Amino acid sequence: MQKGMRLNDGHVTYLGLLAKKDGARKGYLSKRSSDNTKWHTKWFALLQNMLFYFETDSSSRPSGLYLLEGCVCDRAPSPKPSLSAKDSLEKQHYFTVNFNHENQKTLELRTEDAKDCDEWVAAIAHASYRNLATEHEALMQKYLHLLQIVETEKTVAKQLRQQIEDGEIEIERLKAEIASLLKDHERIQAGQTSAPSDDDSDIKKIKKVQSFLRGWLCRRKWKTIIQDYIRSPHADSMRKRNQVVFSMLEAEAEYVQQLHILVNNFLRPLRMAASSKKPPITHDDVSSIFLNSETIMFLHQIFYQGLKARISSWPTLVLADLFDILLPMLNIYQEFVRNHQYSLQILAHCKQNRDFDKLLKHYEAKPDCEERTLETFLTYPMFQIPRYILTLHELLAHTPHEHVERNSLDYAKSKLEELSRIMHDEVSETENIRKNLAIERMIIEGCEILLDTSQTFVRQGSLIQVPMSEKGKITRGRLGSLSLKKEGERQCFLFSKHLIICTRGSGGKLHLTKNGVISLIDCTLVEEQESTDEDAKTSGQDIDHLDFKIVVEPKDSSSFTVILVASSRQEKAAWTSDISQCVDNIRCNGLMMNAFEENSKVTVPQMIKSDASLYCDDVDIRFSKTMNSCKVLQIRYASVERLLERLTDLRFLSIDFLNTFLHSYRVFTTALVVLDKLITIYKKPISAIPARSLELLFANSQNNKLLYGEPPKSPRANRKFSSPPPLSITKSSSPSRRRKLSLNIPIITGGKALDLAALSCSSNVSPIAVFTPSSSPSCLNSEVVLVFFSPPDFSLFSYNNGVVMPSCRELDSTRSALSAASAFAIATAGGSLAVSGFPTDQRNGDKEFVIRRAATNRVLNVLRHWVSKHSQDFESNEELKFRVISFLEEVIHDPELLTQERKAAANIIRTLTQEDPGDNQITLEEVVQMAEGVKAEPFENHSALEIAEQLTLLDHLVFKKIPYEEFFGQGWMKLEKNERTPYIMKNTKHFNDVSNLIASEILRNEEINARVSAIEKWVAVADICRCLHNYNAVLEITSSLNRSAIFRLKKTWLKVSKQTKALIDKLQKLVSSEGSNSPPAAAAVGVCGALCDPPCVPYLGMYLTDLAFIEEGTPNYTEDGLVNFSKMRMISHIIREIRQFQQTSYKIEHQPKVTQYLLDQSFVMDEETLYEASLRIEPKLPS
Repeated sequence: MQKGMRLNDGHVTYLGLLAKKDGARKGYLSKRSSDNTKWHTKWFALLQNMLFYFETDSSSRPSGLYLLEGCVCDRAPSPKPSLSAKDSLEKQHYFTVNFNHENQKTLELRTEDAKDCDEWVAAIAHASYRNLATEHEALMQKYLHLLQIVETEKTVAKQLRQQIEDGEIEIERLKAEIASLLKDHERIQAGQTSAPSDDDSDIKKIKKVQSFLRGWLCRRKWKTIIQDYIRSPHADSMRKRNQVVFSMLEAEAEYVQQLHILVNNFLRPLRMAASSKKPPITHDDVSSIFLNSETIMFLHQIFYQGLKARISSWPTLVLADLFDILLPMLNIYQEFVRNHQYSLQILAHCKQNRDFDKLLKHYEAKPDCEERTLETFLTYPMFQIPRYILTLHELLAHTPHEHVERNSLDYAKSKLEELSRIMHDEVSETENIRKNLAIERMIIEGCEILLDTSQTFVRQGSLIQVPMSEKGKITRGRLGSLSLKKEGERQCFLFSKHLIICTRGSGGKLHLTKNGVISLIDCTLVEEQESTDEDAKTSGQDIDHLDFKIVVEPKDSSSFTVILVASSRQEKAAWTSDISQCVDNIRCNGLMMNAFEENSKVTVPQMIKSDASLYCDDVDIRFSKTMNSCKVLQIRYASVERLLERLTDLRFLSIDFLNTFLHSYRVFTTALVVLDKLITIYKKPISAIPARSLELLFANSQNNKLLYGEPPKSPRANRKFSSPPPLSITKSSSPSRRRKLSLNIPIITGGKALDLAALSCSSNVSPIAVFTPSSSPSCLNSEVVLVFFSPPDFSLFSYNNGVVMPSCRELDSTRSALSAASAFAIATAGGSLAVSGFPTDQRNGDKEFVIRRAATNRVLNVLRHWVSKHSQDFESNEELKFRVISFLEEVIHDPELLTQERKAAANIIRTLTQEDPGDNQITLEEVVQMAEGVKAEPFENHSALEIAEQLTLLDHLVFKKIPYEEFFGQGWMKLEKNERTPYIMKNTKHFNDVSNLIASEILRNEEINARVSAIEKWVAVADICRCLHNYNAVLEITSSLNRSAIFRLKKTWLKVSKQTKALIDKLQKLVSSEGSNSPPAAAAVGVCGALCDPPCVPYLGMYLTDLAFIEEGTPNYTEDGLVNFSKMRMISHIIREIRQFQQTSYKIEHQPKVTQYLLDQSFVMDEETLYEASLRIEPKLPS
């Protein structure tokens, strides 16, 4: 593209006069000054690709000149006017001219007439020159194939020519013999004949004609045979088979290159570093991290060389023997797979050494690595076997059943699938470690807690942090301000033990904020804050009920409060639900553990250790070797009954198990069965604890030692995880009581909630509380009477000695109720801390009482998550909704229910019965309805920014409509896909419609400059979509540009600027899953961003490919009929990531004119019409 040209004053004056006289467009426009403060009215004239401006229309000399070649002209939105200037600004219409030249400022213009503005935009867009290039790779494949066919035809033709030549030689020999015989015959009959005959010459002519006809018929027959074969299904299948092999060769070459980088850029340099005088890493750690990576590289180098040798013997491709060589070597892969999790753990441990971390970053900065990390290279071998399986699937699909390789390829596929089943579990178990390490790398200051391999990633997203005033009050009045939303935006990452709050820096890096690493063990979550009328007025409606508070009370520093604001109620519900679940988990696990050391190594308590069903395989359950966040082995396979038992086990509940179960229970059971199990546990809570654990729980202890050993000596353990003193409970009968007392006990000390986790476990503590429920016949007037005795060394009660008699109705604070973990901790401590003077049956009654409390909390907790995160289950099943509401109403009317439990049940009912206010975003149906029956404005009337924003809005509206049930069972690949997965198919159709729209918009321009302008504008749209995290639109645009109808336009592509071509390459590399040879999960990270902050529109095909890997490699049930829960866990991880992007909406204002254009299919051409238009614009060159 021409960046500039030399003009003297005479040229400029002459061209300016020519533009005034013969210019394509002339008129007055307002031009923004260079300091962006004023607008100056100038007279503009457009001549070809030059835009002149004069002081007035009578000026003879132009004031300036703009070269429009390569520019982008778009309509611009009007700036927000002040109240005084609102009327005047509404009459103005703005448009901008963006130049591709470096350091050239954008030209901003405006006019008072909309039609005049549109005509100027169209004229300038017409004056800028842009073009397209050819679909090199696709045509190259066709070219190679056609080249081979031509070579085959040449070989056949050569053979035919040789045969013809041999025939001609034989004919000449026979002719010579005949001629000699004829001469002899003539000599014999010379005297008998009087005159010579003319028959000999005629015979010779006839023979020549016959010979020519025989050759022509032979050639015609061979040509017909070859053409028939080329058009036959067998030839088409062989062509596709060859394409699979060619693709396999390219992928194998790239994989060998990646293994070469792993060995030469990391393994061998680290071995040398381990042999230095001050080694940053030991040889054992190097061996543990890389294991047999070098052997795998040598194996695939041999496999690649063999594959190249097979390609050289094309068209005869025999591959089965190569896989026969590869199969015996799969034990090497099994060792690598089984070591993978340990490898990443060792790597995370070594990174705590600053010297090693610095050295590793130096290695990763090498150009060969292309900004990829070591753990990325270590993950590539994990996905090579599934890639071979897919390749063999495609090969077998195009290999005839009678083919000599059919049985060998089938055998190779079965062996690879056996190994793939093992690898799926290992990949799932290490995915969390890889994700934590990736996030840790993004944080500039580093974050050591993410190097703890027991941390489980839960969710991430953008929230607004509300600043606190100097007096500790919330500056709620600033919540509605735009400055706060920009300054207070935080990137939040929730893990099973910590919440990390960061700010986004340049280059996508993160900076930890002050108090940015929050330990959930010290947190109290307040979902609904109390605010005065004045605060409500100042905060505005835009943040009403969107904020929540986290009160942090660390042991070694002063307490502080973090207030976060979500973008919608749905997002707030998701955050608060996950945070509360993590807090409950960590407190429950801590209270159940004997010790909790600083390095997060926790010993399993005797109650869990004594239960062999939690770690020993049985006929109805199989365990993985990996532990969950509760330090209990994860379930690999289990029966439905065992899964329901784990869901209702009161001793622990992993958030990962709960999310996986609620996502996938429809595969192996029904919602009513799950609800019946929860109701049973509520009514019979003792059944939720195994018999052996109950024996330990109710065992009589003759001493004051803890049930699980000596009291913990760690001050941290004493503070957070020690069991509180026992409660002596006296019950009185009530005629209306249907079941025993079962609720959280609010304990009040001086108006402040008592934190049971902060009580000491000392064995010399005297009983401190007596519970006496009222014997009133009215179940609603029951009261709790707590009598406190303050021992001399128990300073916690120093400010409230005596008797406190509150009503349980008055204890409304969210921090006054015990959690299920705290309640159950009382039960587990009651028997062991018994003091002489309290009968055994009374102590056992305490435990039974608190077990009921834990059961009630567990049931309400599961129902809360079920209703808040899976509301579609109840919307589509009225019977389920009715039964849940009936059950909760029964719970609410229970006379033994505490205030907080009754309030929790009422909140669940309210969520079920009330309509969700949503996020006030326009729906897809409304957008489509507004676009119907309205003629859309042309492409030139919309700016690239407007198109990108509205395309992002449309893509997200289509994407968020997909229910997660459609991701199970590969319904999108079945024959009845439109019935099984209608929303996934709508998403696919929308993708294809937009791609066809882009191609049609480019090809409907007859002039080459208009096509160039359209291409560059769509590329600009794709780049803006990338900034908006709309990777689906980026792929829509890049795939459209790669279509054969557009890729072949060589003349058009020659005029496209280098900057545009470089940007296209950058975008294609971003969205290409083949370019990096990355596994589907890793590709999804790069394309849609597991590390990308919502809102985001990922490319759904990446997730569907990942799900296809999982579905192909693992069945839903084992041969014994057990549920493959490991598979459900992998699918749940993908669905959770998809739903996170679905729940976070874009704050983009709907513009009907632009969406009408994007949804208009009136001028969109199909594939055949597109190619015909392409041939009409640029005909094929004669061969």
